Amino acid sequence: MKFAIVESGGKQYRAVEGGTLEVDRLPVEAGANVKLEQVLLLADGDVISVGTPLIKNTPIWTTVIEHFRGPKVNTFNYSPKKRIRVKIGHRQNYTRLRVEQIGGSEWVKKETVKEEKVVEAEAKEVEKTSRTAPRTAARLAETKAAVAKSSNKTAPKSEDKTSSKVTKPAAKKPAIKAPAKTKTPARRRSLPHLHPRKPRQPRLSPRKKPPQPPRRGRSLRRNSRRVR
Repeated sequence: MKFAIVESGGKQYRAVEGGTLEVDRLPVEAGANVKLEQVLLLADGDVISVGTPLIKNTPIWTTVIEHFRGPKVNTFNYSPKKRIRVKIGHRQNYTRLRVEQIGGSEWVKKETVKEEKVVEAEAKEVEKTSRTAPRTAARLAETKAAVAKSSNKTAPKSEDKTSSKVTKPAAKKPAIKAPAKTKTPARRRSLPHLHPRKPRQPRLSPRKKPPQPPRRGRSLRRNSRRVR
């Protein structure tokens, strides 16, 4: 595999034929050709050549695919114990390059084989459609005839069904008898002379603790000892 190490914008990239590079934005429009001449290393299989510091007469030919912006990077600066808060967002601009050729004094454009393949595939599809066209037309005619026959057969049956439905009288549903209501026995009222109420007993006051003498403080105890 043939690859090279290239420098662009103070950064080094690994370039492979047919691959892509994402370098810092270049002042070039999309679709233009770019020639990268700062080649530091060139490897072709087992043969490796290192520049001192650059390899001369081995440029890398590329084409610009698009310009885009990278992911957003937020920076936040603050100082404690002060009302200083600064938030900044940044998105770097990049250019995407396609590596067409490594080395050579001129860019040799390769013939595009894809276009020929596309033309051959389209010709084959046209042949297939021309062969299958009469078959598909015959099938469509058969399906239309079958649908017409089925519609003619089903039409009188539907009329007969509607007429039979109209002539038949509607059957009467048997009346549903309601269940007999059960009488609930009347409640007996309680008479006051038969069920006398018990008199309420007076509430007893809770037991009161006997009064206790006040406790003597520490200072009094010391004084009492001294007095003794």
